Amino acid sequence: MNDEHIVSSFDEDLNNIASLILEMGGLVEVQISDARTALLSRDPNLAEQVVSKDSGVDKLETAIDNAAVGLIAKRQPVARDLRTVVVAPKIAHNLERMGDLAKNIAKRTLVLARSQPITAPNNTIGRMCDMVQQMTNEVLGAYVKRDTVVAEQVRQRDEEVDYMHNALFRELLTYIMEDPRAITPCMHLLFIAKNIERIGDHTTNIADQIHFMVHGEVPEQERPKSDDTSSTMIENEIEPR
Repeated sequence: MNDEHIVSSFDEDLNNIASLILEMGGLVEVQISDARTALLSRDPNLAEQVVSKDSGVDKLETAIDNAAVGLIAKRQPVARDLRTVVVAPKIAHNLERMGDLAKNIAKRTLVLARSQPITAPNNTIGRMCDMVQQMTNEVLGAYVKRDTVVAEQVRQRDEEVDYMHNALFRELLTYIMEDPRAITPCMHLLFIAKNIERIGDHTTNIADQIHFMVHGEVPEQERPKSDDTSSTMIENEIEPR
């Protein structure tokens, strides 16, 4: 086997892993989009589809793990090539968690479809979903292009998701205070909002891995975090109906 064939085969192995990651990312993007649509339209059939598609994401994660391990054993890459292979399972793991979170949104949508409609928060939820889906698309593009500038932009935009999560958290707590009948749907919406916020966190994790893959180190600056829901208190100034 000549050197040219060895290099060509190595590139093919690397491209195969990248293709699997992009395929996995594409499935996750569809899950996020469909989960959003199912939630806002109260569509249980679409929600069920989101849940059922999650197994395909899990299988791709396993395929990426196996491909990375096999490539390291067979090619013994070094330097940037080694980093490219090592980060692949980490990126796949974050994508798998994003798929799980989209599935969780769909599962709660099945309950909400049978509950009292709470439509006022829909605009904020829709914008949160749109933003994390765009962040997912951009970070996958950054992975393909090894673009750390775009990856950093994704890291910075996560703070916007946090701000929307904070606002939605307060809005839903106010609904609960105003009307005890809204407790069940609002609680599910609170968990859904947290799931969306966590999807944003995972896109920034992928951005961190892209930075490491290119530069051999994690970003020096911590990404901005503004999620204050764990310490939020709402004054009970409104008497329940």
